Amino acid sequence: MKKLTIRDVDLKGKTVIMRVDFNVPIDKEGKVSDDTRITAALPTIKYAVEKNAKVILLSHLGRPKGGPDPKYSLKPVADHLKRISGLNVSFVPYLIGEEVKQAVKNMKPGDVLVLENTRFHPGEEKNDLDLAKAWAELADIHVNDAFGTAHRAHSSNVGIATFIPSVAGFLMEKEIEFLSKVTYEPEHPYVVVLGGAKVSDKIGVITNLLNKADKLLIGGAMMFTFLKAKGASVGSSLVEDDKLELAKEILSQAEQKKVQIVLPVDALIAQKMEAGAQTMVVQIKDGIPEGWMGLDIGPETIKLFEESLRDAKTVVWNGPMGVFEIDDFARGTKAVAEMIAKVKGTTVIGGGDSAAAVAKFGLESAYSHVSTGGGASLEFLEGKELPGISSIADKKK
Repeated sequence: MKKLTIRDVDLKGKTVIMRVDFNVPIDKEGKVSDDTRITAALPTIKYAVEKNAKVILLSHLGRPKGGPDPKYSLKPVADHLKRISGLNVSFVPYLIGEEVKQAVKNMKPGDVLVLENTRFHPGEEKNDLDLAKAWAELADIHVNDAFGTAHRAHSSNVGIATFIPSVAGFLMEKEIEFLSKVTYEPEHPYVVVLGGAKVSDKIGVITNLLNKADKLLIGGAMMFTFLKAKGASVGSSLVEDDKLELAKEILSQAEQKKVQIVLPVDALIAQKMEAGAQTMVVQIKDGIPEGWMGLDIGPETIKLFEESLRDAKTVVWNGPMGVFEIDDFARGTKAVAEMIAKVKGTTVIGGGDSAAAVAKFGLESAYSHVSTGGGASLEFLEGKELPGISSIADKKK
C-alpha cells in the first residue's frame, strides 16, 4: 500500500474530519433499512475514537437537487450510528457556519459529530475549494474512507486534501489493496465474470482486463449483444444494436490475445419480465423465438461456467447473470455466486448489483473482498486513476 493510512498518523488529541459513505436506503418510516455501509465504516471511526480524537463525519445521501431536502437528511443515519455503535454521536443540521464551529468547539476527545448531507451544498459536487477550506479549518487531519465516491472529485474527498493531510481509512485501504491486486498483479489462472445489462458499461473493464485475464465469462443481458454479433437469433432480448461491431471487435481481440471468451449456450426465456411468467430454457444455437426474451443463463451454461472456474486462482465478478431481483430469474446469479465462493484463490466482487446479489444470497463473507463502490470499482478495474485515491497522501519512499 503506497498511500498513508490512518495507522500512519498520530491522532491523539487531534480533530479528524472523515469522509464516509453513508449513502444508505431509508424506508418510509424514516429508518435505515440496510446499514451495510455504516457498519463497514465503523472500524475506522472506532479506531479514531480509541486514539482519543474528535471525529467529524461527512457523507452524502441520495441525490438532492443542489440544496436541502428533508427526505435526504442524514439525521436518521446519525441516530442509527449512535444506536449500533454505542459511541457518543451527535448531529448538526448544517454543513458550514457558526453552528458547525460551535458544535465542533463543544466536542470532547472520543466524540463523534455528523454534519448534514454534503450534497445539500451546491459546491460539494463542483469541488468548490472555499467549501473544502471551511471543512479543513475544522480539523487537523482528513481521513478518506468513502471508496464509493473515489471516482468523483468532490469538496469532501478531494478538495479538503488541498488544505490538510489526507489519509486512507481501513475500508479504503482494503479496497485499494484488493482491487490493485486483481487489476495489476493477479495470480493465474485469472477468470473475470461479467454480467449486467450493457456492454457499453463494461467496455473499459473488458479492454483493460483482456490484457490480464485468461478467461472472460459473459452473462446478463450484455450476453445477447455478443450472441447477436455472432449471428444468433435473440428474439426480444435486450440488445445494444449500436454496439454489435464493438462486440465483434472484442471477440476478435480476445482471439488474438488468446483470452477465452465463454458465452452462454442456453438461456432461460420468458415473454414478460415478471414473477410467475411462463418460462422455458432454449439452446442458443436454436435461437430465441420472437416475442420471447432471455432473462437468465440456462442450466448448461451454469455447468460450463462452473468448469471454467474450477482451477481459477483469481476471480473478479461484476454484474448479475440475469434479473436476479425476481426469484424466477435468479438461479444463474445464485449459482455463479456459489461457484465463486468455492474458489480457493482471491475472489473480488464488484460493488453495485453484484454486491446486492451476494447480500441477497447471504454469501458476503464467502469472498476475499466485496467492494462497496459500484462505479468506483468499475473505473479502478478499467485502470483509471481515481481522484479520491490520488488525493490521499503517499508514503515517503
